Amino acid sequence: MRSICVMNQKGGVGKTTTSVNLAAGLAKQGRRVCLIDLDPQGHSSLHLGVDAFGQTPTIYDVLSGTKTLAEVKQLAADHLWVVPSDLDLAATEVELVDTPGRELILRGAVERLIQQHPFDYIVMDCPPSLGVLTINALTTAKEVFIPLQPHFLALQGMSKLFETTALVKRRLNRDLKVSGIILCLYETATRLAADITDDLIRFLEQSDPQAPWKNAKIFDSRIRRNIKLAESPSFGQSIFDYAPKSSGAMDYAALVSEILATEMGVMSQPIPVTTPVAA
Repeated sequence: MRSICVMNQKGGVGKTTTSVNLAAGLAKQGRRVCLIDLDPQGHSSLHLGVDAFGQTPTIYDVLSGTKTLAEVKQLAADHLWVVPSDLDLAATEVELVDTPGRELILRGAVERLIQQHPFDYIVMDCPPSLGVLTINALTTAKEVFIPLQPHFLALQGMSKLFETTALVKRRLNRDLKVSGIILCLYETATRLAADITDDLIRFLEQSDPQAPWKNAKIFDSRIRRNIKLAESPSFGQSIFDYAPKSSGAMDYAALVSEILATEMGVMSQPIPVTTPVAA
């Protein structure tokens, strides 16, 4: 099983879009996937048509100890389960402040889940912050994927991300590594995007060999700007169901193929898509 934390403390970089479409794309390839929504905004849940309302149990109930992940997860599509979130999760930062081992609650919950319900992938969509929810994801995951918009200021914020992963690896999770960087909202016609990518490659090459991000892969697949990616959440669908012929679907299909190639050692066949139509 691969456990992946999708994180970036900067908002608007494609984190939730990537979490949802990565999970959906892997499920389309027949992998059993559980997407855990750790953002109090609940956007990953809504993106897949899972609305946590009324008495619907959420990840908040898991972290507060009243439910298990098996009791909370919902089937959103073939091979794809979602653990939803809602605004109650925002209280977790305060409620867990004095709880012993608060950084390890999610890890214990996931370990119990996979004993009963084996998954091929656990994907965690983190909030745009580096608080207790993100730390729980980092102690649970083996891998970190960082969606990054190729802008100068976005690149500057990566140092804090890397510091956090190094701290968690040293103190709480020795298996943690930054394994992938995903360039989102990519504009192929601009020189800036290419320059930022070159800067990032140089930074990784010059990193400390012991750093958890030293061997991070900058995925070849670039997630281009595409209006269909922005529209699909309002229909409660992944890009593969909402607009399978769009450039957004093609880009995420290519990303999924790259990820599966690292799993199997050979390039997987991409999700079938045709030439994109105009957005």
